[in-house]
Amino acid sequence: MSISDASPSVTRPINLAPVASWTQVNNMTAKVVMSGHVNVYTLEGVWTQIRQEQDAWLAAGVSSQNHSLTLDASQVTSLDGSGFAFLIDLEQAQLKAGAHFAIDGLDTRYQPLLREFEPIANLFPVPVIKPKRSFVVSTGMATDNFLKDGAGLITFTGHLASDLFWSIRNIRQVRWSDFVNAAVEAGINALPIVGLVAFLIGVILSFQAAIGMKQFGAVSFVGPLAALGIVREMGPLITAILLAGRSSAAFAAEIGTMTVNSEVDALITGGLSPMRFLVVPRVLAGVLVAPILTLYADIVSIGASMVTMLAYGIPFSNFYNGMLNAVDLEDIGSGLIKATLFGIVVSAVGCLRGMQTGDGAAAVGISATRAVVSSIVLIVLVDGIFAYISYKTGF
Repeated sequence: MSISDASPSVTRPINLAPVASWTQVNNMTAKVVMSGHVNVYTLEGVWTQIRQEQDAWLAAGVSSQNHSLTLDASQVTSLDGSGFAFLIDLEQAQLKAGAHFAIDGLDTRYQPLLREFEPIANLFPVPVIKPKRSFVVSTGMATDNFLKDGAGLITFTGHLASDLFWSIRNIRQVRWSDFVNAAVEAGINALPIVGLVAFLIGVILSFQAAIGMKQFGAVSFVGPLAALGIVREMGPLITAILLAGRSSAAFAAEIGTMTVNSEVDALITGGLSPMRFLVVPRVLAGVLVAPILTLYADIVSIGASMVTMLAYGIPFSNFYNGMLNAVDLEDIGSGLIKATLFGIVVSAVGCLRGMQTGDGAAAVGISATRAVVSSIVLIVLVDGIFAYISYKTGF
């Protein structure tokens, strides 16, 4: 008989007398008498009332270890799972207080099921309090995790460099379909957000610079300085950060999901290299789209700066001529080289975090977060190193 057929015939029994009653013999002895059909319906209200009386009785004495509770089950007609839960709850309260508990008159047919829950203490394990780590231990663990992460990054970089050289020698074996998909996702689909942020950066940078330069009567120099800063620094940096938030997290989530689903292990079992199959196409896509998006961001941002300077009476021709005097091909090349390095960092770190994904659905989100954070940190690090090299070489 199906559940739908049986459900209409199930009715809630009506009981005039409670199935359990509390009797306190003296300060140290109490008794609970159960009778009739003990189930989830008949215990409603009775369970809470008896437990409250039991807690008050245990708390009233000086020492609860001498309290003894006896449960008389000789008049029980039937007993279901909720009835056993009621018995266990009473016994657990007694054991927790260090008091005595006994069951009298329980029918032999219920004894095997009751023994299944013994010892009762195993049903209520004592919570383990983790010892608080000292500052030295926490510092040591953080250092160890940092060193392991650095070693994994170095190892991954070596494997990636080797497979990139392999892709140059074996161009036809590269998965160009994955390369195109990754380039479209990281490049074409990123044009709106890159253009919007670049436009706002150009407007904000020009306005903020003009406020200071106006005090010295040098508003005409704002355009060339803004264009130089955009081409050499702001364009590549803003594009890289946006790619870190979009593409790096997407790569980490995609490869991380494959790792959780054991698809990466299946590639290894099938004799395929996950680096060549998954990482190389995405890194090549990052190398391609990062300079293109940077150049697009430079154009949009400079155009926004040019429009902004109209508010200060600087015509397009003056802005353009000043920009030509301040910005040359070397500056544009410097920004594009930096953008290429940023593209490698963003795509490679996203793939690395995806390959390091642990077990569980939450691990994918953790990998995506780590990919974004690691990418931004490495972007700033690479930018600082590049700035130092530019300072020493004048490039």
